[in-house]
Amino acid sequence: MSDFKPNAQTQSLLNVVNRFFPGKVSVQFIGHQKSGFVRHDQSQAVQDGSNIMIQINDMSAPNYTASHELLHLLMVLRGFPQVFFSLTTGNQKLDVQLKAMGMELYDIIAHFVVVNEQRKHHLITTDIEKMYLKGVYSSIKPEPKGKIDNEMEVRLATLLDAIVFYGNLYPVVRPRLMKDFPVSLKAAEHLYKVVTEKPTDSPFGMRRNVVKLFKAYDAQLKKWGLPPLQNTAYTTLTSVFSIRQLNLQVHQLFNIYHSELNDAETNRRAYVGFSKTDGQNSFVIPEPKGKQKPELFIQQLYGKTVKDLFKALKMPFIVR
Repeated sequence: MSDFKPNAQTQSLLNVVNRFFPGKVSVQFIGHQKSGFVRHDQSQAVQDGSNIMIQINDMSAPNYTASHELLHLLMVLRGFPQVFFSLTTGNQKLDVQLKAMGMELYDIIAHFVVVNEQRKHHLITTDIEKMYLKGVYSSIKPEPKGKIDNEMEVRLATLLDAIVFYGNLYPVVRPRLMKDFPVSLKAAEHLYKVVTEKPTDSPFGMRRNVVKLFKAYDAQLKKWGLPPLQNTAYTTLTSVFSIRQLNLQVHQLFNIYHSELNDAETNRRAYVGFSKTDGQNSFVIPEPKGKQKPELFIQQLYGKTVKDLFKALKMPFIVR
C-alpha cells in the first residue's frame, strides 16, 4: 500500500462523493508501478458491505485516475443511468466479453461528463494528455494496411474514447492517429458525430446517447463484416420516466419478449422488456416456476403500471 496522499481537488471530490453515498468511500493507492501511461483499467471499485474502496494500481497519474473513478461513482449517486448484465448466453467467456464491451461503450458516453469535470478541476494537464496517448498505443496496435482484422472492434471503442477525452484538443493528436488507424479513426469520428448530435448533460440525455452508441457501433461492425455486439438486447439500461409515464400500463411503454437467453441469476429462461421508444433492453424477468403459459404471464405483466412493475422487480429507474 502506497502512502501517497491525494491532492486538494481529488480530496474535495472524495468528500462530495461521501456526502451522497450512504456508506463510506475511500481511495487506496495499492500499487507502486509507474507505467508512464494512463488507462481506465488502472483502477477498480471494490465493494465491502456498505463501503466502497477505489483502488489505484498504477501510480503514473494517481490523482487523475482516482478522480476519474470517483466521478463515475458520483454520476451514479446523482441519478445518471447505469448498465446491468442480467442475461447470460450460457458461455462464460462470451458473457465476459459482452459485459466488457457493453461497459466500455457506456463509459465512453459517461466520459463526456467525467472528462469535462476533470478539466474544470484542472485534473487533466498537458502531461496527462501525453500519457493518455501513450495509453491508447498500449491498448491497440496500428491497423494492418488494407485489412479488417479482429482488433477493429477494440480500436473503434478506444479511438472514440480518445476523441471524447481530447475534445477541442483532438485536432492536435488526429494526424498521428490517422496515420496509424486510418479506417477505424474515420469510423470513430462518425460515431462521435452520432453521439454529439444532442448533448450528454442529463440522465435522459445520457441514456439517449448510450442507446445511440450501442446501435451505431453495431452498424459499423456490420459494415466491416464483424459480428455485432447486440447491446440493445443483451445489456439492461436504466429507464428514465416522467411522472405521467410511471402511471401508464406496461404495455404502453414496453414490448416484452421471451428471450433465447437465460436470466443470469436463476439460469431460467428470461423475459426481456424493450422500450417502445428506442428498442433498448430495460428490464429482465426470469421465467416463473411452474406451468404458467408464457402468453398469460406476459399479459399479467402488461396489465401492471410501470411504477408497480419496476418496484416489484426492485429495478432502479430515474424520474425526469
